[in-house]
Amino acid sequence: RQLLSEYAAELADPAQRRLYEQEVTALERERGVAVQFIHPTAGYVLRTSQDGARRCYLNVCSNAHVGAPEPRAERGGLRWALPYCLAPGREELRRGGRRLLLYDVVFHPAALRMAARSARFRRLLSDTALEAVERRFAVRLDRANAAVLRGAAYKGVPQAPV
Repeated sequence: RQLLSEYAAELADPAQRRLYEQEVTALERERGVAVQFIHPTAGYVLRTSQDGARRCYLNVCSNAHVGAPEPRAERGGLRWALPYCLAPGREELRRGGRRLLLYDVVFHPAALRMAARSARFRRLLSDTALEAVERRFAVRLDRANAAVLRGAAYKGVPQAPV
């Protein structure tokens, strides 16, 4: 128990986390790969279900390292390019032994600012996040019943993917 407790404390320590990120970055640089950790900033949470049976949550987040949204004029309106970054799905244990299935979808902060001002753009951002998770992880999400959780900016403990 004591070893597990020490390990958990080490993982939660911000100084240890920075050291870990520096070591991974240096190791990858030696292999010739440039990596960068994407630290998500909370935005809003989508609640839906996966494969019709299991509840899951999509954290729609932001980070300045992700490309900015770009509109392109087209006949009848605009077509938006919305770059994003995905973190692998993860399970977290909540109170009462309940497990949460979480996905992080990270956009540029400008995309979340536009989503806060426009319901149509928020719907576009949410649809893009749902489609991204479905494509990347080969799961089926319930789009018809996906809803934004009021009062929740992020579910779970933020993790920085590479």
